[in-house]
Amino acid sequence: MELTDLATIRALCEKYDFALSKGFGQNFIVNPGVPPKIVDAAGIDRRFGVLEIGPGIGVLTREIARRAGKVVAIEVDKRLPPVLAETLAGFDNVKVILQDVLKADLPALMQQEFAGMPVAVCANLPYYITSPIIMKLLEDRLPVQNITVMVQKEAAERLAALPGTRASGAVSCAVRYFAQPKMMFTVQAGSFYPAPKVTSAVVRLDIRPTPAVAVPDEKAYFALVRAAFGQRRKTAANAIAAGLGLPRQQVADALAAAGLDPRVRPEQLTLEHFAALDAALRAAGA
Repeated sequence: MELTDLATIRALCEKYDFALSKGFGQNFIVNPGVPPKIVDAAGIDRRFGVLEIGPGIGVLTREIARRAGKVVAIEVDKRLPPVLAETLAGFDNVKVILQDVLKADLPALMQQEFAGMPVAVCANLPYYITSPIIMKLLEDRLPVQNITVMVQKEAAERLAALPGTRASGAVSCAVRYFAQPKMMFTVQAGSFYPAPKVTSAVVRLDIRPTPAVAVPDEKAYFALVRAAFGQRRKTAANAIAAGLGLPRQQVADALAAAGLDPRVRPEQLTLEHFAALDAALRAAGA
């Protein structure tokens, strides 16, 4: 069964009375060259357990299953398990779990399914919830070596952006804190059915053994980062004061104490700058 063939996809949809859902951000891969490239980028082999999010009809799942020791695919759409039962029938190393990944206890699932195996995450993510999924994967401190995902190109650029550069945002800082990101390749809209209105890109996040900077309270640190980028057009001092409910002067003084110009823009701040600012705010009792 060739799952990148449009006639096969339509026949499956008809057989299972399945209509693609905009709500779930469903765009199936129809370019046969794309799944092998994604799995190549993930660098997985028979030793690996792989967590896939949103398998759809199983196009990428089958390619992962050909290379990995075990695949656990999490799917939220209740209509898809019967389809996947047919498309993945030839693979005995795949398990499909019907669940919302954002509500799943992923550390417990990892322990249960992949004990003793190196683990990677590999997925064609729904564009509308890219950031929440990436943040959950990182913040859950999963024992994974890397996360390789296909997302909207614009989102991939944000995930891979270096803090302190124009393209960076709160998610760029969070990604760099936990991982080292790398843009792998782009995928044109015509590689999907239905074709999205945007170009896609595959990005790989190699998880760091320890975070990029040491901070006493991660929650407070990320609250500071989010506040800074909450109102991008403002200076960091104004945005942070508004976001954290602090007097502007107190934030300006903390920026100066951290060796920063109080007029600095949020996108000019690096992870180290945020750590120094966090320390200065703590010292001032904020």
